[in-house]
Amino acid sequence: MSENISGQKLPYRNPDLPVEERIDDLLSRMTLEEKVGQMMQLDARSGDLDDLIVNRHVGSILHTSPDDLPRAAETVNTKTRLGIPLIIGDDCIHGYSFWPGATIFPEQLGMATSWDPDKIESMGRATAEEVSATGVHWTFSPVLCIARDTRWGRVGETFGEDPTLIGELSSAIVKGYQGGANATEPLGRDAILACAKHFAGYSETQGGRDASEAELSHRKLESWFLPPFERVAKEGCGTFMLGYESIDGVPVTFNQWLLKEKLRGSWNYQGTLITDWDNVGRSVWEQHVKPDYTHAAADAVKSGNDLIMTTPQFYEGAIEAVDTGLLDESLIDAAVSRILALKFRLGLFEDPRLPDPERIKVIMGSAEHRQANLELTRESVVLLRNDGSLPLNIENNSSAANTIKHIAVIGPLADDAQTQLGDWAGNSGQVNWMPDGHPREAITTVLDGIKAIAKKTGIEVAYMRGANIVNIVPDPEGELYPDGQPRPKVAVPAPADQTMIDEAVATARQSDAIVTVVGDVVQLIGEGCSTATLELLGGQNALLDALADVSRETGKPLVVVLVSSKPQVLPPSVVGPVPVVASLRPDGMPIHCRESEGGASALLWAPSPGMEGGRAIAEIIFGLTDPSGRLPITFPRHAGQLPVYYNQIRGQHGDRYADLTQDPAFAFGEGLGYTTFEYDDPTISNVPPSGVFTAADTIHAEVTVTNTGKRYGVEVVQAYVGDLVTSTSWADRELKAFRRVELQPGESRIVSFDIPVADCTIVDPDANRIVEPGEFELLIGHSSRREDLKRAIFAVA
Repeated sequence: MSENISGQKLPYRNPDLPVEERIDDLLSRMTLEEKVGQMMQLDARSGDLDDLIVNRHVGSILHTSPDDLPRAAETVNTKTRLGIPLIIGDDCIHGYSFWPGATIFPEQLGMATSWDPDKIESMGRATAEEVSATGVHWTFSPVLCIARDTRWGRVGETFGEDPTLIGELSSAIVKGYQGGANATEPLGRDAILACAKHFAGYSETQGGRDASEAELSHRKLESWFLPPFERVAKEGCGTFMLGYESIDGVPVTFNQWLLKEKLRGSWNYQGTLITDWDNVGRSVWEQHVKPDYTHAAADAVKSGNDLIMTTPQFYEGAIEAVDTGLLDESLIDAAVSRILALKFRLGLFEDPRLPDPERIKVIMGSAEHRQANLELTRESVVLLRNDGSLPLNIENNSSAANTIKHIAVIGPLADDAQTQLGDWAGNSGQVNWMPDGHPREAITTVLDGIKAIAKKTGIEVAYMRGANIVNIVPDPEGELYPDGQPRPKVAVPAPADQTMIDEAVATARQSDAIVTVVGDVVQLIGEGCSTATLELLGGQNALLDALADVSRETGKPLVVVLVSSKPQVLPPSVVGPVPVVASLRPDGMPIHCRESEGGASALLWAPSPGMEGGRAIAEIIFGLTDPSGRLPITFPRHAGQLPVYYNQIRGQHGDRYADLTQDPAFAFGEGLGYTTFEYDDPTISNVPPSGVFTAADTIHAEVTVTNTGKRYGVEVVQAYVGDLVTSTSWADRELKAFRRVELQPGESRIVSFDIPVADCTIVDPDANRIVEPGEFELLIGHSSRREDLKRAIFAVA
C-alpha cells in the first residue's frame, strides 16, 4: 500500500540514498499525528494492536507475544499510509526472558561475579542471536545502576557496586548485543540494539525505595554514577533509558543537566532516548509536578526525549501542545528523525526482520548457547566460606574415611526451577503467555545437579524441603495502581513449620553431608519490591539453625548455598557470631568474619544463576569445577550497616557503631577457591627519569602471583589506586583494573597492568573530573580489603 504514490517509488524507500535524505523525505510526508505516534512505544497487551498501529500511528511496541509479532508487521504493511515499520523492544535482560525455551543466563549480578568481560560479551552475542530470530529488535539491557543500598529490589539486575567493574562488563555486553556496531552504524541481521539504563542515579533512592527521590548532587553523579554511562555512550550503545526517580526535585525525564548538558552535550551522544514505563504519565498522576498531559508531553519533548514508553495520553497531550503553541513542532521533528534513523539503521524498511521459524528452531536454546551459559555460570558462583569440607569427597573408595555415600539436599530453593532463574524470566509476573515459566526440562536445579553427579558415583541423595519462604496475599491497597497496572501481590513471611524442620533434621542425621539451599523468591525482588530487611524470610533461619546443630553434634559437613537476587544477612549459624568488638591481630589489623569460628562448613552464593545454575553449583560442590567467582558487591552483617560499599568517602569519627562493627561480612572482590595464591610486592617499571608521571602518561605495573596450593585455580587479580591527599574529600581506594589468571599448582606468573594516569581522578566541587598532583598508592591483590593488597607508591606532577 505504501510502496509508491502515482506509480513512483518514494525516495524514503530507496536504500541507495543516504539515510539523511531518506529521513528528510519521509518526515516531509508525515502529519503531526503520525509524527507524535512515532514517538510512542505502547504495550502490545494493552488493547487492539491494529488500533494502536493504524489509528495511533505507534512507532514501537513492547511485550509482544510470539503470535502477535508477524501480525503487527502485516498491519503496518497493509493498513498504514506510509508503511513505517515498527521497532519491537522487550526486556531480554539475561536471555530472551519471555520466549519459552530461550537460553536464560544468570542475572546481571550473577554475571558480574565472574569478573569475565569475554564470557559476558559471549552471553550478549548468544542472546542477540536468539532474540533477533524472533522478530524483536531491541533489548532493554544492560542495567548500569550502581547497587549501594541493597534493600532496593532491583539489585540483582545490576553489575554490582563499582563504576569500573560496571563499565567493563557493560561495554562487553553491549558489544555482544550489537555485534560490535556503534550508535550510528547498521546492525547485522543477528544483532539487536542495546539500551543503557537507568540513566542516571535511579539506584540511589531514599531508603532503597524504588523510584523515589534520589539525593544526588551533580558532583556525586559525576563521581560514581555517570562514568559507566559515559563509557558506553561514547562507545556507541544504541539507546538510553531514563530512570524513574527525581533528582533535586526534577524527574530525570525533564532533567536538562543530565539529558542536554551531559548526554547530548559534553558526551555528544547520537543515539535514541526512551523513557521508562509511563515516566511522562507519572509526572502527572504520581509525582504531581506537571498539571496535565499537555504540559508533561511538551516538557518531555523539550528535554530531549525521543520515545515515550507506555504513556498513551502523550498522543493527545503532544498534539494539543503543538496546536496551542506550547511546543514547537520542530522539536518533534528532531525526535522523530532520531527514531527513523534507528529504523533505517536496522534496515527495517527493506527487511522488517520478522520471526524466522527456521532460525528459531536451530538457535533458540541451542547446545552451543547452553554451553556458553554453563561456562559463564561456573564462574558466577562465589565460595565465601570453607573449612576444608569442600570439595566433597566422592571417590568410590570405601576405605577413605571421609568418602560421601549419602547426601541430604534440603531447602525451599533446592528444587525451585523458576525461582532459580530470577526476575524477568517467564513467570516472574511481567507477561501473561508463560504462566508456568520456562520449560522445566531446560532448567537444572541444585537437586538435579547433585543427583546427576551422584548417580555416576553411587551416592544416595535424599531431599526435604524443610521450610517455606512466603505466603502470597492480595495488596490491601487494591488490585490496580492508579494508571491501571496490576499491583503485585504482597509476600508475607511464612511461619516456621516444625514438622518440616523435624523431617529435614532426621534426613540430615542419616546422611554423610548436608547441602541446604536457601534465599529469596521473585515476590521479594524487582520493580516495586524493595525490602525493609535483608534477613532470610519464612522458616529458613530456623531450618539453618537446626541443621547447624546437627552438623556441630555429628561432625557432618553443612554446605549452605544461597540462591538470592542480592546479598542477604545470614544467621550466626551460617556465618559465625557477629562481633560487637572486632579483635586485633598482633600487627594491629582487625580479624574479620572469614577468620571467626562457628558457622557453616562452607557457604556458596549464586545470584539468580539461571538455567545451568544447579549443574554449576553441583560441579563446584564435588570439585569438578574450581570456584572462581568474586563478589561484585559487599555483604553486610546487618541491614543497619547500609551502605557498606567498599569505596566510601574517607573521614569519620571512628570506624564502628556503638553496638556493632562496621566491618562487612564479606567485602567487594572477595571469593575463595580450592587452592591458595601468594602475591609478591608490585613494581612500577616505567617510572620517568624525573620520578614523576604526568597526566598524559600510563603506569605499567607488574606483580608476580603464585599458586601455592595443590590444585589448579583461577585468581582474579585486582588493582586499586588511592590518591593520598586530595583537595576535596574522596574515597580511600578505587578499582582501576583486574585480570582473571589461571595457574597450575606451583606455577607463578607475572601479571601486568597499564593504568592511564588520566584515570586516577577525583571530582572537584564544581563537578569537574581532574587529576591532582601528588603521591598515589597502587594496591594490587586478592580483594578490596587492605590486608589483601600489596602496595607501591608513584607520584604525579
